[in-house]
Amino acid sequence: MDRILVAVDGSDQSATALRFAAEEWPEATLVLVNVINPAEAGYSTTTGVPSGAEEWFEGAKARAEGLLEDAADLVDRDVETDTTVGRPAQAVVEYAEEHDVDHVVVGSHGRKGISRIVLGSVAEEIVRSAPVPVTVAR
Repeated sequence: MDRILVAVDGSDQSATALRFAAEEWPEATLVLVNVINPAEAGYSTTTGVPSGAEEWFEGAKARAEGLLEDAADLVDRDVETDTTVGRPAQAVVEYAEEHDVDHVVVGSHGRKGISRIVLGSVAEEIVRSAPVPVTVAR
């Protein structure tokens, strides 16, 4: 296995997925990807007024870079990092299709029952749509 995409969102679940990938495939190149979700744009939490799209995007990029740096520090090896924009599951699948990835590893919150139905599952959507094998770490 040459290139493994690990979806990184700053959650404990994505950290678990990253550690798993690093241990399971010690020789592979890990590609850490953070998705900037435009659906999260909107009102500023500090002022309550709509934020400008450009201002919001610059802030989102800065947060993504910080998340990726923190994630890279979790493993003792070189990694590639990248950011993409879109709905998380769709963006991860498209990234895998377009960037010569051999495997995808994602974390899962492990929701069950009605919360899973109502909230959906990014991990499940990736499993169903990805062009390569997917491992879900919990």
